Amino acid sequence: MLTILGFAMIATFLVLIMTKKMSPIAALVLIPALFCVAVGKGAHLGDYVIDGVSSLAPTAAMLMFAIVYFGVMIDVGLFDPVVRGILRFCKADPMRVVVGTAVLAAIVSLDGDGSTTFMITVSAMYPLYKRLGMSLVVMTGVAAMANGVMNTVPWGGPTARAATALKLDAADIFVPVIPALLVGLLGVLGLAYVLGLRERRRLGALRLADEESVETKEAVLVGAGAGAGAGGGRPEKRPVGGAGGTDAVDGDENDGDENDGDENDRDDDGDLLKGLDPNRPTLRPRLYWFNALLTGTLITAMILELLPIPVLFLLGAALALSVNYPRLPDQKARIAAHADNVLNVSGMVFAAAVFTGVLQGTGMVDSMAGWLVDTVPEGLGPHMALVTGVLSLPLTYFMSNDGFYFGVLPVLAEAGAAHGVTPLEMARASLVGQPLHMSSPLVPAVYVLVGMARVEFGDHTRFVVKWAALTCLLILAAGMLFGTI
Repeated sequence: MLTILGFAMIATFLVLIMTKKMSPIAALVLIPALFCVAVGKGAHLGDYVIDGVSSLAPTAAMLMFAIVYFGVMIDVGLFDPVVRGILRFCKADPMRVVVGTAVLAAIVSLDGDGSTTFMITVSAMYPLYKRLGMSLVVMTGVAAMANGVMNTVPWGGPTARAATALKLDAADIFVPVIPALLVGLLGVLGLAYVLGLRERRRLGALRLADEESVETKEAVLVGAGAGAGAGGGRPEKRPVGGAGGTDAVDGDENDGDENDGDENDRDDDGDLLKGLDPNRPTLRPRLYWFNALLTGTLITAMILELLPIPVLFLLGAALALSVNYPRLPDQKARIAAHADNVLNVSGMVFAAAVFTGVLQGTGMVDSMAGWLVDTVPEGLGPHMALVTGVLSLPLTYFMSNDGFYFGVLPVLAEAGAAHGVTPLEMARASLVGQPLHMSSPLVPAVYVLVGMARVEFGDHTRFVVKWAALTCLLILAAGMLFGTI
């Protein structure tokens, strides 16, 4: 019964948010509360919620101060050179923009933290997607998949959990699977190329009016309106942005694509590219190298685990505010400027705590995992690594990494050992589902991604699940081909 109710609760949640019948926060709170009563454990709901909140409180604190820290770094201009470099590479070509999104997300993901990756990627790419009228779910989907592949680095979490659960060395797990992960990353880049071509066909030919102006003023983008080229000819290039320009592609909500789900398509163009305004009062060019050194030190400390990540971001945010904005009113203004993101993301995390608390407290997670393991036919015993790789897709999507790696993986590894499958093969196979996991409603970082991109979570889910699943299967196939899984 717990198994059925567990799957029913997850299915109900996904259907409601994907059909936009409920907001993610409301669904994360009300659906598990209802099912907790249905299980007959309504009297323990408070305990389950408190346990869930307690387990996610450090994550919420980390996200709060990480948003403030990286928000300040964006304000002071630390990432302006990166944005300008991307603009020069992209040249307002939708295909290059999407590929650039994947490359940027993959590079930044080397810090091992999904939240910071999404904050930097969205901050850099969002203005360009908006100005060109591109689909924002393409941005969130590509960024999530690239980060999911790179999330397997030993300091990213999953590999360390697998090593701990099976008492293995993280390097022994990760190094042999690198070729398969590279194939997965190439798959993400290939998908980005295809999606970029689709956006190019939808929007028409685009170019930058003046590439040199990127370094000195806002980028002036030139392109065709959505639907241009329908007659088969090369679309005419027309101004869509810049000073005095009319945005001909901005209102893309009626283009029939699965698109961005963004209700803010008519935002003022000046606001959309304010992150590149070379005259914004928040810039601190004289402190650029200090901020670069501070950020590099912070990321290094995270990788080396010198202090808990929430503590590092708390100290980093306090130091960044104090040095860049010594005056108290300026500090308050910077905190207020990022308050919306902080409230939205932290609120979503605590709402997710209700969902995870009920799943774990009622025993639904254990029951669902046990049922899935029991349904594996005896004849598949010698192929338990393959089975583990396939099961990692739904299991890491419907439960936390902790639940999968510490609760399910040891059981699967024990079953595999009985048939001669080594724990190393099982551990490597368990990493396969990470590109899909990074879009799970139980992953706090995904709310940073969709929140900053102003994309509905349901739209993101509907778009990314199929592509992420294909990426996972590509990694699994490559691992089997190379003999590491």
